[in-house]
Amino acid sequence: MLQVHKPYVLGEDGDHKFVWLGLDESEHEKGILTNQYLIMDKGESALIDPGGYFVFERVFNNVQSMVDPEKITKIMYSHQDPDVIGSLNLLLDMFPNAKFYVSYLWERFIPHLGVSVNDRIVDIPDEGMDIKVGESILRAVPAHFMHSPGNFHYYDPRLKIYFSGDIGAAIYPKGTWYLIVDDFETHRNFMEPFHRRYIASRKAIDLWKKTIENLEIDVVAPQHGSVFIGDNAKKFLEWLWSLDKVGLDLM
Repeated sequence: MLQVHKPYVLGEDGDHKFVWLGLDESEHEKGILTNQYLIMDKGESALIDPGGYFVFERVFNNVQSMVDPEKITKIMYSHQDPDVIGSLNLLLDMFPNAKFYVSYLWERFIPHLGVSVNDRIVDIPDEGMDIKVGESILRAVPAHFMHSPGNFHYYDPRLKIYFSGDIGAAIYPKGTWYLIVDDFETHRNFMEPFHRRYIASRKAIDLWKKTIENLEIDVVAPQHGSVFIGDNAKKFLEWLWSLDKVGLDLM
């Protein structure tokens, strides 16, 4: 039976929260299931990868149930795919105080969505940047060619939560879905074909590993698939770093 899943708090510390924004399993009939996240801190909030057009109503309603839309001041994108950025025209109107953070590579393509972004885009340089939300900092972490040539993950050092974009995506058997990974060995089988194809090369993995290997990560929260917590977060990273050939290595 298809279910509607309510928002779920992945981590909190006082006024600082990192929230998964729910899911309607009927969405799989329109496209691949996607995850969206809300960060709240001291009266200011941010969204990560708010999704495509057909999930907008669910995302907006769930955000509105927790915060005033005018308190959303940052919307951060990992890359340019339509399941990530497709609702931009709606977001511009419904979150009037938000700035949109995206790789500088993709800004010039945004007008093709039929929107005028004027001064509301913030370009993220290749080396990444720190983004202040309330009294906390989120870090835009370079992950280029781990899915896209202009690709960023986002790290919450306060809660040790790492948003990994499409890294961690899983393709489930029909009728299977769960928010939190329990059995990593089984779940790995749902991930491997995607990662072998969509990561550009082993070199991309090596460069990304150098960027994040010293971060303290308790939770890995991807844009597709299920969330890894504790030991399973470590197992996921170790598995990913162990992949020998991906992308061009296999061509």
